Amino acid sequence: MQYQARIVDSELKTLMKSSGAVLIEGAKAVGKTQSASRLAKSHIYLDIDKDAQETAKIDPSLILIGLAPLLIDEWQIVPELWNHVRREIDQRESFGQFILTGSATPADDVTRHSGAGRFSRLRMRPMTLYEMGQSTGDISLEKLFKGGEPKAGDSGMTLINLIDRICIGGWPKFVTLEINEARNAMRSYLNEIIRTDIPMLSGKIHNPTKLERTIQSLARNIGTPAKVETIARDTGGSEAQIDRLTITRYLETLEQLMIIEDLPAWRPELRSRATLRSAPTRHFVDPSLAIAALKASPGQLIKDPNFLGFLFESLVIRDLRVFMQHIGGKLSHYRDSEDLEVDVILESDDDKWTAIEIKLGTGRIDEAAANLLKFASKVNTKIHGAPTFLAVITGTGYGYRRSDGVFVIPIGNLKP
Repeated sequence: MQYQARIVDSELKTLMKSSGAVLIEGAKAVGKTQSASRLAKSHIYLDIDKDAQETAKIDPSLILIGLAPLLIDEWQIVPELWNHVRREIDQRESFGQFILTGSATPADDVTRHSGAGRFSRLRMRPMTLYEMGQSTGDISLEKLFKGGEPKAGDSGMTLINLIDRICIGGWPKFVTLEINEARNAMRSYLNEIIRTDIPMLSGKIHNPTKLERTIQSLARNIGTPAKVETIARDTGGSEAQIDRLTITRYLETLEQLMIIEDLPAWRPELRSRATLRSAPTRHFVDPSLAIAALKASPGQLIKDPNFLGFLFESLVIRDLRVFMQHIGGKLSHYRDSEDLEVDVILESDDDKWTAIEIKLGTGRIDEAAANLLKFASKVNTKIHGAPTFLAVITGTGYGYRRSDGVFVIPIGNLKP
């Protein structure tokens, strides 16, 4: 299978020039090994090489022999390697020595020990529409932050295309599959997470039915600030409610496996007396996981436009996370006691910010633009400055600036 270039490839090359080692983190099957292998000159695959596992436990120094950069794939299988790599970097006194990949954070996270000046971390997520060739790239997010205009013709994206992309997801091995094949592959992927990866990581025996119900509840509540108590009630069904502590542990393990990635709340200074809500919104690292959990079909999504809207929002957030990591910045959302909500706040490393509403249909652009303007008027600009721009990201249509100044950006035209 031909390698599909990733946005993080250039980020990895840059980090290797100033770090002894780069730790690439991300869920299984996002493409960490493929990207790292293109830069590495030697490699150790701990997940499939049992001899290497045993050697690493007995004499880790033997594992570190090889041409630099040496790739150690799924390093967390032998967490003790972290400190040995750290010491080896100190001895060599040279950059670009190791690339570590990991699809889980060790339960007793050994990376808490200082890696300053030795390690850099790089988060890798599933592919964006732009990386899949599903976006024209006519609108650059980075250029918008620098004062650019969102001018773009119709990308050709349709509602059916978007539903397919939501169901298939951004997993490199699956992106070229037919939709039914991809849905089957994702269900197998999720089942492996439930039956094998979660028990292995936590070291405990879990009830797979309860785990599955928890993930299904997260899927039903995607894009919402669902509380742990809400998920516990939803998971219990007709049986007794699962206790809050159990749900919390399940969520923590899913975070360690980088399967879920919630969107934190933005807490700006306001001109009004509204109380800010602090709950994060629930998201999977890719909306295809929600489809797999619920065994949903494209036909069912068409009949449920409200749920489809939440899934589309999650797809856009997936892409924006990748883009903002590349250009430097972070994402959050806004919600206050006056029921004013904004889907995404983008903050750049140079203290610029923007607010974005995500609407699948172009018929809701006016509503979204009015909401953004209302929100912008509440933010204390003496402290935060004025937003660089306000935008509505849509599923289809054209890219342009409205008469009120709000940008309209089809996801099928966007790139970093």
